This record gives sequence, C-alpha cells and structure tokens, in this order.
Amino acid sequence: MEPPSTDGRPAKGAADYEPSPSGDGLFPFPPSNWGEDAGTNGDGPAIIVEDARWRAVVPNVEYLVRRACAASVAWAERQSMGEPVTVPETIVLSSDRVVKRLNARHRGRNKPTNVLTFEPMPGYPGSEIILALGVVHREAKAARKPVSHHLAHLVAHGILHLGGHDHHEAGEARRMEMEEARVLAMMGIPNPWKPRA
Repeated sequence: MEPPSTDGRPAKGAADYEPSPSGDGLFPFPPSNWGEDAGTNGDGPAIIVEDARWRAVVPNVEYLVRRACAASVAWAERQSMGEPVTVPETIVLSSDRVVKRLNARHRGRNKPTNVLTFEPMPGYPGSEIILALGVVHREAKAARKPVSHHLAHLVAHGILHLGGHDHHEAGEARRMEMEEARVLAMMGIPNPWKPRA
C-alpha cells in the first residue's frame, strides 16, 4: 500500500495517470510529494504570498505555483542530460511596488516588471523568483487569458531563466518560448505564444 500524500489523498504513481490531452504521454503535476501548503516540505520551493490580493485573483494560488514549478523542473530534468537542475528555494507573490523597487535596484529599470529571477549569490544557498501582481494581472487581461495561466507561464519562465535560458536574441527567445509552451502543455494550459482564435 502506498503512503498517503501530504494532502491526505493516496499517492499515485505514473501508471495511475492517463496521458495529458496533448497526447504526448505526459502526466499531471505536481507529483504527490509536492504538498499544497504555502510553505515547503523539503521537495519544492517555499511559496510566499507577500501580497494577499493574489489569493483573491487566483484561487488556490500556492497550489498553482507549486504545480507550475513541478512541471518546469520535471521538463528541465528531462532536458538536462544528467546535469543538476536549479530549483528555486523561494517563489514570492508580491506587489508592483516591491518589484519596481527591486527592478530599479538590480536592473536599473525604475518600473515594475512581471517577474524577476535571482540566482543565488556566491556562498549563499537558494535562488528566488518574485512576481508582481498588478503587472501579471494587467498582462493577462490584455491578452484575454486567465490570470492563473499567465502566472503559471511566468513561473515556468523564471525557472527556465534559472536553468540558463535567455531571450535577448531572436533564436534564444524562440527556443525559450517553445520550452515554456511544452511546460504549460504538461499542465493542460494552452500555448501562450499561439494566437487565440
């Protein structure tokens, strides 16, 4: 008999799941050992909801962020060819004001951005992903997509940055977009780069 998962439901192995609707044989996320709580159980990042308005905009926001992180890490592990994969120690759901201040201090841009990714300082553990509620919400509404889908996309985007991906050049940007779309497909979220009909 399998031990119960952290959320009280029986744990499931890969054989218990049906392949995803995209037909690629991928399974739903998160794995049962990634708990739904706001903290961390040692397997995933700590999810910090610094701006409580996130919970009003995205129901079960911690669970969604944990799923997006799990899918991103699983995808990165498949692509890593045995190299270690960087898992963020913390994902912070913050406000435009906080992200604007960090963006000005660390990137010299005095405006909020949707997501900031910080690699660990030499000699210090842990990387961090910080998201700005107002920017994420406005971008999702402008694109006519659910805020939850856009948030999952940006978590994947941040984790790909931690893994060394970038989007400064056209080829790099296209590769990163394809990786993001594949991660989101694992979660059953439509490709954010495909025009909506």
